[in-house]
Parts: sequence; C-alpha cells; structure tokens
Amino acid sequence: MTGWLDGRRALVVGAGSGIGRAVVDAFRAEGASVAVLERDAGKSAAITEALPDVPVTVGDATTREANDEAVATAVEAFGGLDVLVNCVGVFDFYRGLGDLDADVIDDAFAEMFSTNVKCHLHAVKAALPALRESRGSIVLTESTSAYYAGRGGVLYVSSKFAVRGLVTSLAHELAPDVRVNGVAPGGTLDTDLRGIPSLGQESRRLDDTPGRAADLAARTPLGVALTGADHAWSYVFLASSRSRGITGDVVHPDGGIATGRQTERRP
Repeated sequence: MTGWLDGRRALVVGAGSGIGRAVVDAFRAEGASVAVLERDAGKSAAITEALPDVPVTVGDATTREANDEAVATAVEAFGGLDVLVNCVGVFDFYRGLGDLDADVIDDAFAEMFSTNVKCHLHAVKAALPALRESRGSIVLTESTSAYYAGRGGVLYVSSKFAVRGLVTSLAHELAPDVRVNGVAPGGTLDTDLRGIPSLGQESRRLDDTPGRAADLAARTPLGVALTGADHAWSYVFLASSRSRGITGDVVHPDGGIATGRQTERRP
C-alpha cells in the first residue's frame, strides 16, 4: 500500500510543536522525506532525538538567512524539494484597537506581521527555485480568523487576512509551475501558540486558557475541539497529487463554522 506522499521531499517551517509538528508526523506516515526549520533550540533538539533522520535547521523563520539555510539543507539531503509548508504564527489574545496603546502599535504591528506574514514570503522566496524545478506545491497556514470576525484581535486577524492574500497572489503568479494553497484551521488544542513581546504576552500560551477544550467544542457545529493531528491531513491532501487541480484555494478544518450554527456551550 502506497502513501499519499511517497517520494515527496518536504520542508516544514515552524515544525517544533502544534500543527507544524503534526504535519511532520503525517507527512512521514504518508511516505514523504521531511526537513524542518525551527527557531526554538529545545524543540529542535527534541525533533532530532525523536526523528534522527530528519534534517533540522535551527533559525528564525522571519529572516532570509534561516530560510535559505533550511532550503539548502533539505535540497542537499533529498536531492530536491517538492513541498513547502509554513506553520509559523503568533497570537494577540483578542486585543482590539481600543485595547492597544498608541505607543505600542508600531512595535506590535512589526512583530505580528514579521512573524505571521514576512516569514511566509522569505520561505517561499528561498524555496522557489527548487519548487519550480520539481513543479511542486506550497501550503501556507491561514486561520479561521481570516474569514470570521471575533477569532482574534485586530493585529492577528489582519495578519491572517494578509496570508490569505499571499495564497491568492502567489497562486496566480506561480501557476502553472507551482501550486499554492492554504489551510485555515479553527481553534486548536495542543499548540504552543504564544503572544508577542511588545504586548507583554511572549510567555502566555493560548493552550493554557482555562476550559479551552470545552470552549472550542462549543464554538463549532460539530462540537469538536480539534488538534494539530486533525489539521495535518488537510496539508497532506494539498501537498499530494490528489489535489493537482487545486491552486489558490483553502481547506477549512474548523468544525463547520461556515454553517453559522453553534452548539451549546459545554460545562
């Protein structure tokens, strides 16, 4: 029995935890060779210990240098690159504009958009020559926040709208050589998604929110609180030849939010 990604060579950016880590496992289970870029040295070491055959680049995904190094490492290890996935992101814990002091807007904007938007540009730019050669696929991480109000604060939501724009723009620009799609997860358990330093949130983890599992389930028509492992299969599909006719589109693993129906809040 063959896997959906047999023979594919992939780079996952932001692979140390949450959705990115789950994507690594799902891709490998479906036959792909996977390299990773991860900023956190401890998470990188954990990947190396658990998966010694996975090439790991430790570096800041918001920089050109780290992405260039990660792509070069993947190409050297595998002889090419077929798939790029970016799962990097930070959150703003629902800060509205009225909650932001004017003197922090510049720094907060720069931090949010550097991590949530610029890192995608650097990753795609670095990987593009190899992806053109293989006629490969790019999968970027959007969010349900890019489609429905109230799923984040003003900076987070606007940054995810920007990623939505990147998917559309890059898909148009890179066709027919490279497909570009997005995954827009709903709220996710088992994630290390954190806030930003300028808002004093760098040590705050979204997953530490009390009652989070019940709250996430209550928001969705299906009554489910999804994990990175649930979302990872959307990335597998978009990276595979089974989606070869799809570009500039997005998969929404969010429990059915588009129906507009919510379940009752769990106790």
